[in-house]
Parts: sequence; C-alpha cells; structure tokens
Amino acid sequence: MNTPSPATADSPRRYTRTAMLLHWVLGLALIGLFGMGIYMADLPFSPQRLKLYNWHKWAGVSLLVLSALRLAWRATHRPPRLPAALVKAMPTWQKLAHQGTHHLLYVLFLAVPLIGWAYSSAAGFPIVFLGLWQLPDFVPVSKDLAEAIKPWHQYSAFAMAALVVAHVAAALKHQFIDRDGLLARMLPGK
Repeated sequence: MNTPSPATADSPRRYTRTAMLLHWVLGLALIGLFGMGIYMADLPFSPQRLKLYNWHKWAGVSLLVLSALRLAWRATHRPPRLPAALVKAMPTWQKLAHQGTHHLLYVLFLAVPLIGWAYSSAAGFPIVFLGLWQLPDFVPVSKDLAEAIKPWHQYSAFAMAALVVAHVAAALKHQFIDRDGLLARMLPGK
C-alpha cells in the first residue's frame, strides 16, 4: 500500500505559489463550469443556449490546458508531505481516500473535457476556440457515437463534482474540527 509519506526536515511545508494559484483557479473554474453545465443543459433551443454551449466548450478547453499545466507542475515540483503526526493518526481508510481522491481528480481533470470534446466532435459541432480557432475533431462525426459518448461526459462531470465536494469537506474538517493547520499549506501568506 502506498501511504502518504510523513514530512521530513528537508521536505517543503507548503505548496509553491504556482501550485496554489493553479489549485485555486482550477477549483473555482470547475465550480463555475459545472454550474454552467447544469444551467444550460435544460435550456430550450435558443441563441442564448448556443452561446452558453460555446462558452462551455471554450472554458472546457481552457480547463484542459490548465489541468495539463497543473499536472506538469505537480510532476516537476514535489508537494509538501503530510505532517508525520497526522499520517500516524490517520486511519488506513483516510490514507486511501486521500490518495484516491487526488489521483481520481487528476484523471478527471483531463478526462471530463476530453470526453466533452469527443462528444462535440461526434455530434458534428466543432469547437471554435474563442470564435477564432477551430480545433481538430477528436473523433469522426457519428450520431450513434455521439449518443454513446454524451452520458459519459455527464457521468464523469458529476463524479468530479462529488470528488471536489469530498475534497472540500475533508479540507474543512482538517481546518475546523481537527485544527491541524493542514489547509494553511494551500493558502497564500505566511
């Protein structure tokens, strides 16, 4: 089992400013994009709905790029380890939840927009980023393929939303119940 490593004297105690910026921008963007997706899904066909779908696609592509940058940053910059006392006190299920949530979030950061891109391509609605650059189709146009892909964009988006809620709940638990200062590692300041 790969458990979180405890902090050592030579490991950083806080995330880098870049990691913090990427974390908070991505988090807020995910919340906004999820809310937009929920809102626009039930709108009647109209110019407003088409505009929102285009914005949703642009935001999804931006999120995909931001997620790739965040993953690259994470791969090249070691995050701070959990405090040794915290690791010792954590039950095994919490260690597994900690790692599993983070790994699944990284997978979904990339998968959700890619599935959305694939759906848009299969449905025959190309993504024209910011109304300027048409992105290549991810898959060939196919009504059957579009119908098969469509629910997976929704399922994966809801799965990511559930993981974000779990992540936020865990952070708030550490801040207000455990009072272990864990949240401060991801907040700007000293």
